Amino acid sequence: MAAPPLSLARRVAGASSPAAAAHSSSCPRYFRPRLLPSKRWSGVVKMGAAVGGGQGGEEEETRQAKEMAAARRRWETLIREQKIKTLTPREAGYTFKLTDKVLLDVRPSNERQKAWVKGSTWIPVFDVDTSSDLNGLSKKAFNFMIGGWWSGSSTMSFNKNFVQQTEEKFSKDADIILVCQKGLRSIAAAEQLYNAGFKILFWVQGGLEAAEEEDFEREGSQPFKLAGIGGVSEFFGWTDQQRAQAAKEGWGYRLLFTGRLVGAIVLADALFVGAQSIGPLLQQLQPH
Repeated sequence: MAAPPLSLARRVAGASSPAAAAHSSSCPRYFRPRLLPSKRWSGVVKMGAAVGGGQGGEEEETRQAKEMAAARRRWETLIREQKIKTLTPREAGYTFKLTDKVLLDVRPSNERQKAWVKGSTWIPVFDVDTSSDLNGLSKKAFNFMIGGWWSGSSTMSFNKNFVQQTEEKFSKDADIILVCQKGLRSIAAAEQLYNAGFKILFWVQGGLEAAEEEDFEREGSQPFKLAGIGGVSEFFGWTDQQRAQAAKEGWGYRLLFTGRLVGAIVLADALFVGAQSIGPLLQQLQPH
């Protein structure tokens, strides 16, 4: 790991010059870099509550869109007022390694089990929905039909005990760095902790997907950037993250997924030929 940036210690300590703060607050919105992820999220986080997507029709979607817009405004205010401080993945890696700050991983279990930062603490703000009642099964079926089979995305349930579980592990004056896969769940989790009385909070902008492998000491079988993908698109290597990985690793990486595609085509062809052969065979076996 290279030497940390000279400005990092000041930022982590919360030091911010009046001139810089004035510039941040007075600078027009379109001149400031986008901090929050722009990609749509399937869950809407409110003050201590969450509403999952996927039901209720157009009115439900409209309501969720309004709640998401309101949440974004709250998060931008918390960041702008330095109530939640922002770190890049590299800065977060330096800070976690060189200080006694806590790294709190709030990702669901299906992402955490693929790759995690060594020494981090795991408390999910959302986790994979394991309910087997009619409502839970209908949500899972709907999620699968609208693209879960392709992307591998799972139906999530909000962890109502997230704040309580965090309070059981850390005091409210602890320095906590929050991270998720893309940065959205972690800023929502940071808001909940701030409202619960935690005051020294850091948010990793872009999440682990924006991190390079050298930024953190990784454990697990997958690179950080690939921990959030799944489904058919992952199996065949058709995600943006895998394309970027292939550009780094070369033809050996590409050949693996090319082999899978060829194998799938051969299997589909064999099943088609087999189905055509079984029909006449069954007719011959029928008694005349």
